[in-house]
Amino acid sequence: MRRRFFVDRFDNGTAMVLGASAAHLGRVLRAERGQLYELSDGERVWLARVAWVKPEAVEFALVERVDSPEIARSSSLEITLMLSIVKFDRMEWCLEKATELGATRIVIMASERSEKNLIRAAAKRAERWKKILRESAQQSRRLVPPFLAPCEKAAAAFSNSEAELRLMCSEMRGATPIREIFELPKPVKHVALAFGPEGGWTDEEIAGAADAGFQQAGLGSYILRTETAVIAALAIVRYALGGAGMVP
Repeated sequence: MRRRFFVDRFDNGTAMVLGASAAHLGRVLRAERGQLYELSDGERVWLARVAWVKPEAVEFALVERVDSPEIARSSSLEITLMLSIVKFDRMEWCLEKATELGATRIVIMASERSEKNLIRAAAKRAERWKKILRESAQQSRRLVPPFLAPCEKAAAAFSNSEAELRLMCSEMRGATPIREIFELPKPVKHVALAFGPEGGWTDEEIAGAADAGFQQAGLGSYILRTETAVIAALAIVRYALGGAGMVP
């Protein structure tokens, strides 16, 4: 399986991989002239041959277009992951796996029970998180990385959601089992999944989410860690509603 890298644009039969990705190609993968890789500009994928390698840039000559499920399916499912700030090692693991499972937009939320020192440090982590999303998208051969929205308070994130189906993942009794929610009478193109912090949602956040059209969704009788809940919910959504790369 050929590795895929992202480029800013294709230009007259050539393309350039720059920065950290170029360094990875040169120093880690030992890219050499003539080797073949796949390149994506977010709209198209090309098979390309290495023309020359420098520490800060690798130039490619385009060979032929490559089919991509995300291009072929114009009605691909959109999934917004609304993730409350938790310990950064777990949070970054969530970002990586959410990318592999097809999340298209990531909203980082400062929830009431998120640790305050983590909230203060979140702004400085944005570039690192974008790098994680980009590298994970390349590894999983996506057309484009998920979009990372600026961090915002949970109440604002709920109000700003434009998804057709809005779910607040909850361990509370009375939450509708997620399998029942996906017994839907019509197709859904955009789903939002909201996950609380390690201390759980406050009553005010639950009420605000309900006012914004979110319904509580249960993932079973066990209490799941954030990263487990994220993977379980994303896998269920992709299976139930489809999307590029997975057929229900």
